[in-house]
Amino acid sequence: MPSAASFDIAVVGAGIVGAACAREFAEAGLRTALIEAEAIGGGATAAGMGHLAVMDDSEAQFALTRYSQVLWKELAAELPAECEYLPCGAMWIAADEEEMAEVHRKQRYYSERGVPVEVLDTSSLADAEPNLRRGMAGALLLKDDSVVYPPCVAQFLVAQAQRDGATLILGRRVMRIDGNTAKLDDGSILFSDNFVLANGSSATSLVRDLQIQPRKGHLVITDRYPRFVRHQIIELGYLKSAHATRADSVAFNVQPRSSGQLLIGSSRQFGNEEAGVDGKIVSAMLQRAFEYMPGLKKLSAIRTWTGFRAATADKLPLIGPSPGRENVYLATGHEGLGITTSLCTAKLLGDLLLRRTPVINIAPYLPDRSYAVHG
Repeated sequence: MPSAASFDIAVVGAGIVGAACAREFAEAGLRTALIEAEAIGGGATAAGMGHLAVMDDSEAQFALTRYSQVLWKELAAELPAECEYLPCGAMWIAADEEEMAEVHRKQRYYSERGVPVEVLDTSSLADAEPNLRRGMAGALLLKDDSVVYPPCVAQFLVAQAQRDGATLILGRRVMRIDGNTAKLDDGSILFSDNFVLANGSSATSLVRDLQIQPRKGHLVITDRYPRFVRHQIIELGYLKSAHATRADSVAFNVQPRSSGQLLIGSSRQFGNEEAGVDGKIVSAMLQRAFEYMPGLKKLSAIRTWTGFRAATADKLPLIGPSPGRENVYLATGHEGLGITTSLCTAKLLGDLLLRRTPVINIAPYLPDRSYAVHG
């Protein structure tokens, strides 16, 4: 059996959340291991649109996403070109006056909290995004929203962690954690004072009865059509889709990439654990997109793929110690906000482990909140 290595902290999963955690810990001087069974930036990270969004479903969600945006702005200057950081802003578009009332509610909410926003009327929205169908009621522009290419960001964060001394263990799966010992699938043993599970819904294999479930999503990417879309654009109906906890749903969500390509979403499916593309869902998703942006019909799509995002019942991630496992920490359950909140998740876990005072209250994200089943 290979000889065992010993660390202060071992992170399981090298998606963007795990990569950010490894970077945070290594930068703080902790002897850090990062263990990934497959590819860096694969899994849910490869299935994320990369929209760095501020959200307002709850005060806890707002605090997490807003702080995350601050951290992304600090990191942006360091990101290499292949990470495709694009400060394009995001538009929540209203199809009718009922949805426009929601635009104004969101405008008040964000303005009261210092987030720069602008309400667009029918005319100014048409000027800003000429390929949208005519007659939209308006939109809310969130000026600080941006986009990145998540797999390359994960690779960049891992490289930074390695620069600061982290050890990458690639192609190995953690089979079991007992106390300070992790057993890998090749029979090797790894010792660590603490473990962080940042492996999405796969964390359930290591923590019994963990209450997260995989949510399947589809993405379509087009050939290059520069300036066809200028902002991240999301229909306000997306919020109804995002709040659904059981039914399959689709909503219009399109993103410009610095390459000139367009990334089109979105879909949500529960209870479907087949990784293959579901033609009916893709068809419904694209039909929804065509309703909002008819010109998309003329563009060429070059790839369609799926991924699974770990979801929780209250739409908030699990960040902190796993109940009953004092040295096992969770960094999962981010669902569609894992890219946005990866840096903040890492910062909060670093605050816990190093006994620093966090910038935001971590209590709403702790895994011991009422719906979690302790394993």
